[in-house]
Amino acid sequence: MKRFICFALAVLWLTACSKYPSADEIVTGKIWTGNSKQPWAEALAFAGDTLMAVGVQDEMMKYTGSNTKITRLPPNTLVVPGFIDCHTHFVDGGFALSAVQLRDARTPHEFIRRIADFARRQPEGTWITNGDWDHQNWGGELPDRSWIDSVTSKHPVWVNRLDGHMALANTAALVAMGITENVKDIPGGTIVRDSRGRLTGIFKDNAMSLVRVPPPTARQEDEALKAAMDYVVAHGVTTVHNMSGYLHVFERAHKNRQLKVRIHAGMMLSEWKKLAEIIEQQGRGDDWLRMGALKEFADGSLGSHTAAFLEPYTDKPDDSGFFVIAEDELYRRIKSADSAGLQVMTHAIGDKAIRMVLDVYEKVARTNPVRDRRFRIEHAQHIHPDDVHRFAKLQVIASMQPYHAIDDGRWAEKIIGYDRCRTTYAFRSLLQAGAVVAFGSDWFVAPPIPTVGIYAAVTRQTLDGKNPGGWVPEQKITTEEALKAYTVYAAYAGFEENKKGSLEPGKLADFVVLEQNIFDIPPEQIKTVKVLRTVVGGKTVYVNTTQNN
Repeated sequence: MKRFICFALAVLWLTACSKYPSADEIVTGKIWTGNSKQPWAEALAFAGDTLMAVGVQDEMMKYTGSNTKITRLPPNTLVVPGFIDCHTHFVDGGFALSAVQLRDARTPHEFIRRIADFARRQPEGTWITNGDWDHQNWGGELPDRSWIDSVTSKHPVWVNRLDGHMALANTAALVAMGITENVKDIPGGTIVRDSRGRLTGIFKDNAMSLVRVPPPTARQEDEALKAAMDYVVAHGVTTVHNMSGYLHVFERAHKNRQLKVRIHAGMMLSEWKKLAEIIEQQGRGDDWLRMGALKEFADGSLGSHTAAFLEPYTDKPDDSGFFVIAEDELYRRIKSADSAGLQVMTHAIGDKAIRMVLDVYEKVARTNPVRDRRFRIEHAQHIHPDDVHRFAKLQVIASMQPYHAIDDGRWAEKIIGYDRCRTTYAFRSLLQAGAVVAFGSDWFVAPPIPTVGIYAAVTRQTLDGKNPGGWVPEQKITTEEALKAYTVYAAYAGFEENKKGSLEPGKLADFVVLEQNIFDIPPEQIKTVKVLRTVVGGKTVYVNTTQNN
C-alpha cells in the first residue's frame, strides 16, 4: 500500500508540472499483462523501477520525453510479466552448474566414467558433490560405492540423486565421516545395505545427515549465487523463492547491491523463532530480498521410494514409504510458526503425506486466530482424489513443478500403478476445484526454465517421447493458465501480488521479452522459445546477443 501511495503522489506531482510525465522507456509490441481486467496491451511505459502505464500504443506515446527510449518489438515477439520460480534451492543450483554432471548418464558405465573423468581434474582430497544422477535411466538399479571406489580413492564422493532425497557416498567419504558397517539406522531415513549387510553407500532422506560435506568458502558461495542469477535471468526468471539456507549469502549480495534477481528467502521450520526475531528487528525486507516463509518436509520422493503413500508401492508391496517427521511434531511446529505470523510451506509428495499435511493445516487454522496465512504444499504430486477439493476449501496453495510430470511420467506407473497416476500432478483437477496453483522448478532438481515448465504443463509429453498425446492428458492446462501459475499466482504465493506478477501501473517493472508469441505456436514448440530480454526493476539484466531483436 505504501508503494502505491508514493507512486500516486509522484504521478500527481509530475502531472502538475506537465500533462504526462516522461518515461525512461516505452516498449511497444504484443503484451500479455496477466491483468484479468486488461489481459492484452500494445505498449508499456516505465520510469525508474515502476510501471507508469500499460495500454494502447498511442496513449503510451504521450509519456515520451526528451530522454525516453522507444523500443519497438517485432510482431512475432511476446512481452510477459517476469517469471517467478516458486520453488528453488538457488545457491545449490549455482554450485551444481560447475559440478560433475550425471543427470543424463544412461548406463552405470557412463555414470562411472563421468565421475572418473571429473575426479582426475580435481586436486587430491577435493570432495566431489552434487551430480543429480537418475538410476531410472538404466532401469532402476541403485549405484553402489564399489562402482566408483577404484576411480575416486583420493576424493571423497557424495553425489545426490536428482531429487535430492538420496545420495551415494564412496568409501573415502565414509572413512572421512567415521561411518562404519555398524552405523545405526536413522528414523525417517534409510541406510541401504546389500544382502550381506554391507553398506552400499546409499543414504536416503534423514540418513543423509550422517554425511557432512565441508562448507564452501564465502567466495565460493558468492560465485555460486552469481552463476545462479546469470543462469535464471537468461530464462526470464526475475524472482525466485529459495526454500531454505544461504540467507547470509543473499544478505551479503544485497548489501553490496549485487542482486539481479529478487529473492524470497525461506528458512527451515525448526528455525521459526530465529526468523521471527529477524523480522521483529529488521522487518520482512524490501523489493529485492524478502523473508517470512518456513519450509518443512513431511516425506521423501517417489524415485527414492520414500514418499509416504496410503497403499504400498506397486513394485514393492511391502513398502509404502514413510514420514520424515511425526504428525504431532509437525503440528506443534506449524502452530507455533503460524502464531508468529509466518508462512509455512510443507514438502509432501505421497498421498498419505499430502493428507497428513492438509489435516495439520486444517487443525492449525481452527486453533489459531483467523488470518491470511496462505499455507503451501510444495510438490503436491500424488493427491488422493478425495483430497483434491480440500486445497481450495482450506485455501492451501499447491506449489507445483510441471517439469517433474514429464520426467517422472516415464516410470511412475510401474512404481505406483495406473490408478494413482490419474491424480498425479493434477493441475487441471486442482484448478477446476478452485485451488491456487503456483509453479516453480525445484532447481537444482529440475531446470529453472519457465518455458519448459509451461510446455510440460500444457502438453505433458514425457521426456522419453512415449506419450505424444500427453501423460495423463486429462490433467493438461492451457498456456494462459500455466503463465498465470508462473506469474500472477506465483506472486500471490509470496504475498506480493500488489507489486509483481502482472503488468499494471504502480507495480514493479519486471518483464520478459520472448522471441515468439507462445499463444500462437504449437504447444510442442513452447519449450524451444528463447528469452530475448529480461528486465528487473526497469534495468535490463539479460539480452540475448545471438538474436536479432
